[in-house]
Amino acid sequence: MKKHPLILAVVALAALATACNKDHKAEQQRPVLAGVLAGCETPGSCGDSTINTNITANLTLRSCKKYKLSGLVYVKNGATLTIEPGTRIEGIKGSPGGTLIVTRGSKIIADGTASCPIVFTSDQTSPQSGDWGGIAILGRAEINQPADTAFIEGLNVTPGPDGYYGGLNNSDNSGILRYVRIEYAGYELGTDNELNGLTLAGVGCGTIVDYVEVFKSKDDAFEFFGGTVNAKHLIAVDALDDMFDFDNGYRGSIQYALGLSDTTRADKSQSNGIECDNDASSSTNSPNTLPVISNLTIIGVPNATKASITNGAPSGTGRYGRGAHFRRNAGFTLVNSIVMGFNLGVSLDGTLTQDKLLVSGVSCFKNNLVHAFTSSKQFATESAAGSFTPSTDNLGYNDVNPNTSIKLVAPFSRTTAKFYMPVQGIPALTSPALTQGTTTSCLTVTCTATPWSWVTESFRGAFGSNTAGTDWAAGWAIFQ
Repeated sequence: MKKHPLILAVVALAALATACNKDHKAEQQRPVLAGVLAGCETPGSCGDSTINTNITANLTLRSCKKYKLSGLVYVKNGATLTIEPGTRIEGIKGSPGGTLIVTRGSKIIADGTASCPIVFTSDQTSPQSGDWGGIAILGRAEINQPADTAFIEGLNVTPGPDGYYGGLNNSDNSGILRYVRIEYAGYELGTDNELNGLTLAGVGCGTIVDYVEVFKSKDDAFEFFGGTVNAKHLIAVDALDDMFDFDNGYRGSIQYALGLSDTTRADKSQSNGIECDNDASSSTNSPNTLPVISNLTIIGVPNATKASITNGAPSGTGRYGRGAHFRRNAGFTLVNSIVMGFNLGVSLDGTLTQDKLLVSGVSCFKNNLVHAFTSSKQFATESAAGSFTPSTDNLGYNDVNPNTSIKLVAPFSRTTAKFYMPVQGIPALTSPALTQGTTTSCLTVTCTATPWSWVTESFRGAFGSNTAGTDWAAGWAIFQ
């Protein structure tokens, strides 16, 4: 959600302190969403620990302990926070809610496994979206805002250098997030002032982000404020606002991502699959926002009636927006992808954004499948109610049932195995995918400090065939 520049800053706190709590009864009564998988230690089996001060020296969180975050917890002074596979960290509900902020020059090494993912979640017995603050990582890569005055949205405390993000090092390394789940984050400090599930602000491409899920965030699931970090295997489930939000000069590359709309609630600012801006003021500031995305699946809502609501929970004014909304002078590459279940599939908003695709060729939109309930605005512009004409390798559909033509296994039935994967013989599996290195691929990578390459796939969307494709979400992700 784009509102206005907000403030993130240091809270002058002492060195790390822990407090043990022997009473686990409330936690044991809470429904276990992921369970303890085979080979993982039981969180809490060797005690509890509450982290309520800044982390200023290297620290390892053990998987046999259950950790709680109290208030704003900064990793700072070049410290590295290492988290063992299978560790459970709970944000304590409250103002501003447990929140983890990794500052510039510090690192987080949260390197889980498919069988033992690292779980950040709420401390509540009956968790709710927005119980705690989420994770923010601040790096030194380029942004299109002043690097020493830019703060992420969502925190309204006094400015200070620990809140700044951005710089000149596109290869900056903020650590590893791999096989990590972030649940029930997005604490709302006030009207239009919420945290996200995972905020990556000025994060460089030396950082590894792979197999990360954000579940039921109260604002955006993933928000990228500038930077060059590349990512693979991202899952956004039931974000109140946007699934994937790009802003302030983000120029990273993303392959394999799945986004699912919450069909029970929508945001007053419109809930989108993608929201993409150059910045909040539509400036021409450089670097220009230009995410490069391949093999994305966005699943909206099952029918036009739901897609058209204007009075949705929780505000009473909630509504669904677009599968992908590119606006405010943003550039983009979107290829080999599936967008379905919105009134508007892909929306180009404003002449500067439109010209990047239709005139200058800065943007790239190729080899996608797009469903929309409103056919005349299937590929709509915001400034005029017409349609832009994409290249012929994109296929557009207008069906009462969004799955009539797209044909995933069961996109609106989360109890069905592999519901997000395509069935055999459909367009997602019958058109060759673009590959890096061809003249029409658009799959360029701004920065490759860590090993990164596009994987050549023969399918569109995040997954291949339900009978032969790899289900990379299996075992570590949750959907309900």
